[in-house]
Amino acid sequence: MAWGRKKSGGRKEPQFGLAAALSELRLTPQDRIAAADDKPKKSSAKRKPDDDDDAPPRERKPRASRSGVKRRSKSRGGFRLGRLFYWGAVLGLWAAIAVVGVIIWVGAHLPAIHSLAVPTRPPTIQIVGRDGSVLASRGEMAGANIALKDLPPHLPKAFIAIEDRRFYTHYGIDPIGIARAALANVMHRGVSQGGSTLTQQLAKNLFLTQERTIARKLQEVELAIWLERKHSKSEILELYLNRVYFGSGAYGVEAAAQRYFGKSARNVTMAEAAMLAGLVKSPSRLAPNRNPEGAEQRAQIVLAAMADAKFITDAQAQASIGHPSYNVKPVGAGTVNYVADWIGEVLDDLVGQIDQSIVVETTIDPKLQSVAEASIIDELAAKSVKFNVTQGALVAMTPDGAVRAMVGGRNYAESQYNRAVTAKRQPGSAFKPFVYLSAIEAGLTPETIRQDSPIDIKGWKPENYTHEYFGSVTLTQALSMSLNTVAVRLGLEVGAKSVVRTAHRLGISSKLDANASIALGTSEVSVIELVGAYAPFANGGLGVSPHVVTRIRTNEGKVLYARQRDEPSQVIEPRHVSMMNTMMQETLLSGTARKAELPGWMAAGKTGTSQDFRDAWFIGYTANLVTGVWLGNDDNSPTKKATGGGLPVEVWTRFMRSAHQGVAVASLPKSQASGGGLLSGLFQSASQVSAPPHQPSYQPSAQAPIPSGGGYRAPPTRPSAPPPNPSARPEAAAGLDGWLMDRVFGGNR
Repeated sequence: MAWGRKKSGGRKEPQFGLAAALSELRLTPQDRIAAADDKPKKSSAKRKPDDDDDAPPRERKPRASRSGVKRRSKSRGGFRLGRLFYWGAVLGLWAAIAVVGVIIWVGAHLPAIHSLAVPTRPPTIQIVGRDGSVLASRGEMAGANIALKDLPPHLPKAFIAIEDRRFYTHYGIDPIGIARAALANVMHRGVSQGGSTLTQQLAKNLFLTQERTIARKLQEVELAIWLERKHSKSEILELYLNRVYFGSGAYGVEAAAQRYFGKSARNVTMAEAAMLAGLVKSPSRLAPNRNPEGAEQRAQIVLAAMADAKFITDAQAQASIGHPSYNVKPVGAGTVNYVADWIGEVLDDLVGQIDQSIVVETTIDPKLQSVAEASIIDELAAKSVKFNVTQGALVAMTPDGAVRAMVGGRNYAESQYNRAVTAKRQPGSAFKPFVYLSAIEAGLTPETIRQDSPIDIKGWKPENYTHEYFGSVTLTQALSMSLNTVAVRLGLEVGAKSVVRTAHRLGISSKLDANASIALGTSEVSVIELVGAYAPFANGGLGVSPHVVTRIRTNEGKVLYARQRDEPSQVIEPRHVSMMNTMMQETLLSGTARKAELPGWMAAGKTGTSQDFRDAWFIGYTANLVTGVWLGNDDNSPTKKATGGGLPVEVWTRFMRSAHQGVAVASLPKSQASGGGLLSGLFQSASQVSAPPHQPSYQPSAQAPIPSGGGYRAPPTRPSAPPPNPSARPEAAAGLDGWLMDRVFGGNR
């Protein structure tokens, strides 16, 4: 048998290509497509043994009719409605649970309802004068509670008309008002209206803050409902009118009426009531003392709302709009507010933290305060442009330090800076009395002779204003004519430190530089401390503490503070007081302040002008009052040669003449008539003492710079005059004082 040959069958040749691929392809009966009426035959291999090829074909099930489809759709629609109702009920339940939860959460963050009570008023500070009249109020001003029945009917109606027209029909919240406000806000695409009721506003003012949050609004709603349940409508309206804020620190209609109209809320007119009701929307922006036009326009809207609500007739509204009777007080009216601010600064030291309303009784005399204010304002109004002077200050006190009047500036509304207490300026020659007192205490007398001649201290050459020198003069003449060279020589003679100690002993509290220029007042001081330091000259040499508060009490009368009398402290010996009064009295009789003479009164004082005419001063006194005046500019710019003997003397004279009307005339302590008398006789021998043959040496320290410029100009070259007789005192009758005063109008005097 051959290899590769099969036992049976013929040989098959291999095939390739399409024919080879299709050679094994066979169709079965299942692969054939049956005819429409024929059923595909199952393969014999899958037939059951008992199948009968002749069995009739099975009948087809009939298709469902269209009516059945409709019934099925209806059943499905009912199912959907049921599910919608079900889920709606579920969502509604959860929403109710959420609302209850929010209410519980908001209530949990409120104080316990049983502990809620109308809070006490914010503390106020009422400042009264020595006659008991009210001068000013500080803090959140709250007027006395006024019963609703005591107010004119048009006042509460104005608030209801503009703020909550359905006040008497809602229960704390007004859904209609809320919907109206929401619609208006949507139309204006912003917050243009509010839907809060008067009750909600009261709840916010009494118990909540002013923050604009949803939580605060929800708390406001709950508290409004609580207020409606606890109080009647009349009680709520009365509380609202006595607690709402009206701007400018005024709470309640009484405080607002007093603040803006100077009258009680019981007496406001319909136009004024409309203006008050209009303030609630925006107190700061619409305050009539700040924005009278805006306040009036808002008041007209309120009057129209009152007419629309039938609270008043159209004729009444038009009459009030056409002829308003506003009598608005200007904001911060009166310079007495400078006094009120000063009191506010010292209250904490006197009574500590204020947690209740108090009344502060002061030493201020309202009449003198008005005169002082008019004196400063009128003088500046007439001459501020001519002399380039924009500000002024005045302090008047009794010889024991009780402040009777204080003006800290010409207009409190424009500037609250107190130039009488806070500002410190160079006093110029108004400081010289401390130099002369130091010399008197060192053994000199008013008749002592000193040389008025040029002086050179390491390049610093102080000179007199007129560049004139008079040789030998008495201390009285030198002080009355404000001769700078004599003051500098005296300062060197007694020592700068001695001058500083004298000034501090008399009441100057500011830091003073102990150098040669201290004699010409180059160290800065305040008006009130300089006036207080002059007081010992008027009271016989006793040191004083300037003060304005005498007693502090509560509204119920409980005394919280009462000023104790100062223990008398002798800071100047009486005989030295007598000498100083003699010298400074001559300043008003024949010196630089002749315009300040008070007919019938013995007065004394000293003028002062700082470098470059930056400050003009006059401090003068009688046995009744010590008054100081300062004029200048806040930016320390020079004036147009305003001197102490000019504008300040005019202000002082106007004030002092009015202040002394009807007051019994009194003499200064142990003062003598100028130019002679017993005092001159006692010190006649001393008056013959000539000036020292040589000037005392002075070595300024590195910390004491020599001033230059301004009032310290180098004297011009002039022919030397023959020296006067050193033993002869120049007399006013001989023409020296008058001749000098005709030429001296400023410059360190």
